[in-house]
Amino acid sequence: MKKLRLILGDQLNSNHSWFSDIDDNIVYCFFEMRQETDYVKHHIQKVVGFFAAMRNFAEELKAQNHKVVYFKINDQKNTQNLVNNLSILIDELAVEKFEYQEPDEYRLDHQLKIFCEGLNIEFEIFSTEHFYTKREDLSFFFKGKKQFLMENFYRNMRKKHQILMVDKQPEGGKWNYDASNRKKWKSDVLIPQEISFNINVTDILSEIEDSGIHTIGKINPKYFEYPISKKQARIQLGYFCEHLLVHFGDYQDAMHTDKIYLFHSRISFAMNTKLISPKEVIETVLETYRNQEDRIDISQVEGFIRQILGWREYMRGMYWMLMPDYKKENYLKNKNKLPAFFWTGKTKMNCLKNSVKNSLDNGYAHHIQRLMVTGNFALLIGVHPDEIDAWYLGIYVDAVEWVQLPNTRGMSQFADGGKIATKPYVSSGSYIHKMSNYCMSCHYNKNKKFEDDACPFNSLYWNFLDEKRTQLSSNFRMKMMYSLLNKMSSEDRIKINEKANHIIKNIDEY
Repeated sequence: MKKLRLILGDQLNSNHSWFSDIDDNIVYCFFEMRQETDYVKHHIQKVVGFFAAMRNFAEELKAQNHKVVYFKINDQKNTQNLVNNLSILIDELAVEKFEYQEPDEYRLDHQLKIFCEGLNIEFEIFSTEHFYTKREDLSFFFKGKKQFLMENFYRNMRKKHQILMVDKQPEGGKWNYDASNRKKWKSDVLIPQEISFNINVTDILSEIEDSGIHTIGKINPKYFEYPISKKQARIQLGYFCEHLLVHFGDYQDAMHTDKIYLFHSRISFAMNTKLISPKEVIETVLETYRNQEDRIDISQVEGFIRQILGWREYMRGMYWMLMPDYKKENYLKNKNKLPAFFWTGKTKMNCLKNSVKNSLDNGYAHHIQRLMVTGNFALLIGVHPDEIDAWYLGIYVDAVEWVQLPNTRGMSQFADGGKIATKPYVSSGSYIHKMSNYCMSCHYNKNKKFEDDACPFNSLYWNFLDEKRTQLSSNFRMKMMYSLLNKMSSEDRIKINEKANHIIKNIDEY
């Protein structure tokens, strides 16, 4: 039976059971499409990275004698639409059965289901064989519960897979070392030079430019830095384990003007394209820890594993449990536009200037820059969730919707009213100062609230609490801050609100 198997750009799993046998009756197809490059404006490094990884994976399959059809972005036969491309190949190759792996994005999942309903040949859907969990697992885990706490899910995963466990108890006596993961980095803790693959992507970049795709951000076409093969992903992971894991937990929330990556693994692009599996990542980290327990503390390892076994799997499960309505959530009824400096980095606020510049230059920002700088600011000024969603989905090399949307709309913007986060992740300038050196060279004063040179985060923070009192004042995790707000003099509160409103109305002056 002649079969056509679709491989999407984030399904580059060489360990998939599909590839265990060579069969001349099976053809694998890959498509570079405007359908995927144009639904939001993507970072140029993201588009290049996906195309480079897809092309490399296709060549590896060919080298193993699998049959492959690959439509590059400017191929004449490429209709730039998934359904149309599949229809062409099904007719041209006289395909008798169509097979695909479950897409991790609702949009593509829906498109393929509709397509298959109209087929007059057999079709079959397969697992991607990548995640620890199945799509529907969280729906069963949280069935009948009012709160969907990640910590409960994470502990269950630790027990189920016996990761950092001693019998039925957490290794080290604690489930979570989050309290140990909040140190401010100082230059006396040395960071080795980051690993870079320096891949030449000049040809791909030229093809993208010829196609007319509109992108954002910068790229050096002779020195693309992210892994585009399983081999490179393993090298990246090995480098992290050998050089960075020892301090990862301590400084995972730290930010600094001199260091973009600090002790972060930069493995997320490879994981989200499925070049490397979460199981392989966790097993490698655990092996390193077991071999170096005299050097690496459990708090460093648990902090990393929590992000993958806990947060990553949780976000995927929540996405599939709550979609498609989740994409329309706007609990706080925010409606403002995203400031222009999110696309340029031109602002006098040093924390935002650095975080946005890192994003534009490298397609990268770590989770605290995303959550407590750019996301925090967008929430404080009342940006519509659609605006910030599109920015996050486009600007980061590792951004795919199943992980971006719940992180942004839920964790960062509290647009779901608390389904994912138990409180809004907002702060004044004091938190940013605590975790970074941004405030030291900033135009604004982190200690002032409403003066001309006051840090905008300060008035915006208290104004946000005041404005959203109806939705948030009953939240048990916000009671202390509302108590402080209520103790402020009416005169100070008026000044704060006036300052905040001036900032919001004149945002591009800041």
